Amino acid sequence: MQRFTLPRDIYHGKGALEVLKTLKGKKAIVCVGGGSMKKFGFLDRAVAYLEEAGMEVKLFEGIEPDPSVTTVMKGAEVMAEFQPDWIVAIGGGSPIDAAKAMWIKYEYPEITFPEMCKVFGIPDLRQKAHFCAVSSTSGTATEVTAFSVITDYEKGIKYPLADFQITPDVAIVDPELAETMPKKLVAHTGMDALTHAVEAYVSTANSDFTDPLALHAIKLIKEHLVKSYNGDMNSRAVMHNAQCLAGEAFSNALLGIVHSMAHKTGAAFDDFGAHIIHGAANAMYLPKVIAFNAKEETAEKRYAEIADHIGLEGTTAAEKTASLIKFVRDLNDALNIPQCIKNYGADSYYTENGFVPENVFLERLPEIAKNAVGDACTGSNPRAIDPDQMSALLKCCFYDTEVDF
Repeated sequence: MQRFTLPRDIYHGKGALEVLKTLKGKKAIVCVGGGSMKKFGFLDRAVAYLEEAGMEVKLFEGIEPDPSVTTVMKGAEVMAEFQPDWIVAIGGGSPIDAAKAMWIKYEYPEITFPEMCKVFGIPDLRQKAHFCAVSSTSGTATEVTAFSVITDYEKGIKYPLADFQITPDVAIVDPELAETMPKKLVAHTGMDALTHAVEAYVSTANSDFTDPLALHAIKLIKEHLVKSYNGDMNSRAVMHNAQCLAGEAFSNALLGIVHSMAHKTGAAFDDFGAHIIHGAANAMYLPKVIAFNAKEETAEKRYAEIADHIGLEGTTAAEKTASLIKFVRDLNDALNIPQCIKNYGADSYYTENGFVPENVFLERLPEIAKNAVGDACTGSNPRAIDPDQMSALLKCCFYDTEVDF
């Protein structure tokens, strides 16, 4: 038996933010990130709509990119004091992910972070509050998913929280918010969305309910991501829908080792100022993972079906899979994303993120590989992988070498 769960309501299209004024409750806490939502006026609009709904509103601001366990605990303390019956998270994946984790701790104050990380082990929520997510970026789709990613900076590891309990009650997918994204964010979130859809389609948990969502998302991304990156706002609106469709797919079909690797490498080199942005990590790793997984016949067949759906060349499954790999690499080039970790930071576009030193990468590789194999996303990957294979695959992602195992 499988389960398919989405938010009870998904409001989409321009002006969808206004639905906030229809929520029923007494108190709402609004969780938000670093300032873009305030800068462009969306935070003020959200607060005004909630107040129009008759609610007292409190802000929890300044949630950082790749939110930390510390931030989650602070937010939960504020919620415990304020006692909201609505949690409204507005912005990119970071404030929404953080608010989901705060929600768990708010409802169950004694729960520990390791207990929160138990896959599909979160107790029943909605005893104190309901959750509304408003997405401003076109990639994570956390507004419709059963997932949250929280970083333990002391360990340098990102932990995915996974449970249908944290699927939001209401999702607002308003493309006006996505129009404010800087160009690099369009690139990274777009490749995150593509990875979600591809991994969902080949996942061992795929189903007739998730496949159409994944395939249509991939088709829309192929047609609109580069146009959105180059400033076409009509394509930006389509991408906002596409990432949501991809999220609906992977929230129910789960993911694979592209995300396992991205989770465990993202913060692994922060002490060198070399934080690997999640969407860029997915973009670099996806072609290598396709090559690795395609050595399993069922996965290769699924990759070929993706290639057929989006009109790529090839007559055999192997040729079609090769075309899919080339398509992803060509997208990386068009979006100015490096093809491998070694080149991450080499382009002036990425210098603020620093370099990943080769000797440090190799020194930390065994631990990273072990952690990646143990990641929650590994279990639904279509090809099994052990730590030695994961090390070899990560080396391919570092040097941009061929996957021959």
